[in-house]
Amino acid sequence: MSEGSRQTEAQADTPAPVGRRAVVVGGGLAGITAALALADAGLRVTLLEGRPRLGGLAFSFRRGELTVDNGQHVYLRCCTAYRWFLDRIEGAALAPLQNRLDVPVVDVAKPEGRRLGRLRRDPLPVPLHLGRSLAAYPHLSLAERAAVGRAALALNALDPTDPALDDQDFGGWLTAHGQSARAVEALWDLVGVATLNAVAGDASLGLAAMVFKTGLLSDPGAADIGWAHVPLGELHDRLARKALDSAGVRTEVRSRVTSVSSNGNGTWSVQVPGETLHADAVVLAVPQRETYDLLPHGALDAPGRLLDIGTAPILNLHVVYDRKVLARPFFAALGTPVQWVFDRTGASGLGAGQYLALSQSAAQDDIDAPVADLRARYLPELERLIPGTRGAVVQDFFVTRERTATFAPTPGVGRLRPGARTKSPGLYLAGAWTATGWPATMESAVRSGVSAADAALSALGRPRPSRLFAFEEAA
Repeated sequence: MSEGSRQTEAQADTPAPVGRRAVVVGGGLAGITAALALADAGLRVTLLEGRPRLGGLAFSFRRGELTVDNGQHVYLRCCTAYRWFLDRIEGAALAPLQNRLDVPVVDVAKPEGRRLGRLRRDPLPVPLHLGRSLAAYPHLSLAERAAVGRAALALNALDPTDPALDDQDFGGWLTAHGQSARAVEALWDLVGVATLNAVAGDASLGLAAMVFKTGLLSDPGAADIGWAHVPLGELHDRLARKALDSAGVRTEVRSRVTSVSSNGNGTWSVQVPGETLHADAVVLAVPQRETYDLLPHGALDAPGRLLDIGTAPILNLHVVYDRKVLARPFFAALGTPVQWVFDRTGASGLGAGQYLALSQSAAQDDIDAPVADLRARYLPELERLIPGTRGAVVQDFFVTRERTATFAPTPGVGRLRPGARTKSPGLYLAGAWTATGWPATMESAVRSGVSAADAALSALGRPRPSRLFAFEEAA
């Protein structure tokens, strides 16, 4: 269905009263989602973003002839909200999912020819869908594989919403359930670091249980991996802006909000340089520090808790070779500082050679290292991992750093994450760091935007527009 027909149907379902206005502060995925949801319900929406583009921390930029993503972002089939978002902006075909989960895992410590293992699923019901892959996984001993199976069953019995789990660390739970250091490295952290942005010992058991139960133990296809085959800016900026325009949203970039204040009559004023906007609902869809700075007095019982939500970095290393060195689209690595390697050649527009991106989560040790040091450390590791790089010429090596890429999923973080509603009627919060039940992912960001819009529509007496929350039925 086209954006115009979707908007027409939504407005036909819920004719907008004159004067119903909303302002969304922040143009990342959470803010874009909230703005689309509110506009589809018939509100007049203004979206304000301080940067010169939309997309938040999932964006692209130009470097010479290359279009570069600031970091490699993936999603899973179980990410029903982000998949709804892709459909809503008409971008699903540009970020396809694997037909079936298949992750090559290379252990550089093993002799060449015996380094490759795979994590893949069979077309069988849970938990049998991963049984053959786990039984044949060469990076664990037979005893370790059996212990992993027992731990997975125990993990599946946990309730991720139990507050007691949030206070425990995942690493301690794994040790108590017979997981060796090797099993943690070769399986649990292989998945967990990429999804949680923390090693097991630093991660909340509640969030870890949510990730593994939802991604690996809920549905046979839940963990199938999808990623953008175009620059992220094509999705999260160009197509998102097109969808916003079609929905009637006024989108302003390079427009930083300086204050948000209640007018005392159920309406709000949002101040940007040179203009004051008035609204019946305001959604703050910005990081926790910025939210804290903009919150009016009394909006939260303990606003200081926002500042207690820590952050975790992600480092991305970008390497352009003069020839093709890697045949597969991506792989994960063991026995090396390298975590995940993706081929970004086609998406970047590179005409000759090959462009690889290394995604390094939980990168506290390397995030501030000089580029020369990172080059000296990681290029030899790539030569160990990828035989084709030996003798290839490195035409470019550069680094992108997101020092506050995600909130830190530490034990106890759950009690710090606020919900969409505040104590100030008409003011709502969104962002991957809010209480979505998910770690800081694109899925969490979209879910938060939906929750904020849903809360605002409920308070305004506006029914949900058609198809807006269809992803909940697929979850």
